Amino acid sequence: MNKVKLVWSCRECGHAQSKWTGSCSGCQNWNTLTEDVVVEEKKPRFEGKKLGSAKAVRIKDVGDAEFKRMTTKMGELDRVFGNGIVEGSLVLVAGEPGVGKSTLMLQIANSIAVQGLSVLYVCGEESAEQTALRARRLGIDHQNIFLLSETNFSAIKAQIDQINPDVAIVDSVQIVYKAELPSSPGSVVQVREIATEFMHIAKGQGITTFLIGHVTKSGEIAGPRVLEHIVDTVLEFEGDRQHGFRMLRVIKNRFGPTDEIAIFQMKETGLTEVVNPSQVFLEERMKEISGSAIVPGLEGARSFLLEIQALVTTTAFPSPSRKSTGLDQNRLSLLLAVLEKRVGYTLHHCDVFVALAGGLKIVEPAIDLGIILAIASSFSNRPIPSDVIVIGEVGLGGEVRGVSRIETRLKEAIHMGFKRCLLPKKNLKGLSASLHEKIELIGIDLVDEAIQKILS
Repeated sequence: MNKVKLVWSCRECGHAQSKWTGSCSGCQNWNTLTEDVVVEEKKPRFEGKKLGSAKAVRIKDVGDAEFKRMTTKMGELDRVFGNGIVEGSLVLVAGEPGVGKSTLMLQIANSIAVQGLSVLYVCGEESAEQTALRARRLGIDHQNIFLLSETNFSAIKAQIDQINPDVAIVDSVQIVYKAELPSSPGSVVQVREIATEFMHIAKGQGITTFLIGHVTKSGEIAGPRVLEHIVDTVLEFEGDRQHGFRMLRVIKNRFGPTDEIAIFQMKETGLTEVVNPSQVFLEERMKEISGSAIVPGLEGARSFLLEIQALVTTTAFPSPSRKSTGLDQNRLSLLLAVLEKRVGYTLHHCDVFVALAGGLKIVEPAIDLGIILAIASSFSNRPIPSDVIVIGEVGLGGEVRGVSRIETRLKEAIHMGFKRCLLPKKNLKGLSASLHEKIELIGIDLVDEAIQKILS
């Protein structure tokens, strides 16, 4: 008989301890310990592990191996991965329910299948008929795509050994379980074991594996943090279901950049790439209205223009509202305090609502000045000129700080036809003469100076 013992596992870091305490002794987080049952097996622990002996080598004797990559025929997606998906890699795709994770995976499976490669899609949360119905709605019906409605890992492993696919997609990692572990599917022990098993399959058999993961109500990836450490790439799929736009953001990537994004639009036929986000985000913009500012956001190697909308209105209630959509709520509170203290705006009796048009989420500090000017425009009921873009990070002293990669942002603004740019004076140094000829650059040091030049 196998030995069974009870342990307390941390949901955040995966640390296990024999007794319950208020906080985890590994990561010091409170109320993160859950009771799990661990079975000490006499047989080899991981089914997917290939036995072999490792040998230490000198670092100078290790050759430069070129990773083989497969393309998805989707330019935006390939750019996120770093010019294609590395063969034998383990990828985690996480996102809110209904955001389009399964749709994206089916489209990737179809793109790979038409190249003559085989794909095994493990639809553990749905039946094969349900997944096939969705695939047909998307126009996907390729003979190289195999569907498997199974949640037991041993059965999944047997099918992988039989089919030997080039790509395996598991939907989702929280629903697959090992029968040897008494813990329920989705527990810390089960998720950690299943992720490790698929890691051995990906590395040992060279099968590119995608794991679809759930998120918690706070927006974080569900399961222990060790899940993110095990995989090679972590992709976060985000977007507002009320809008058609979706953003695929790279959180971790061992084979490419970690700050790239891809933007898609959800349609009846599935997800389509947005090649020119600036044009799409600004096509419904109304010019010459108060409370609207255009800022160039930067994600990875790409810059795109976004519209920040603000609404300031007086309130009869003692506690005014401070609401934001697509922006950090704490950052908004900080910028409102700067406006009150450094500029003298009386906002303590006003409701303030700020939103990023398009349903996306941006936390870059370079849009601080755009947020402040949009609020000031709505407060004074004076529109910002429609040919002006705004760049700058705002400090607690009301100073406007420099931002990175200013030329990339300015080139995107010039491409979209903007004539003037409000930017920190620090960023004026080193700019080429050609940029000065194509767009008027207005350098500023303080927030109140920016308000006077644009809204006076």
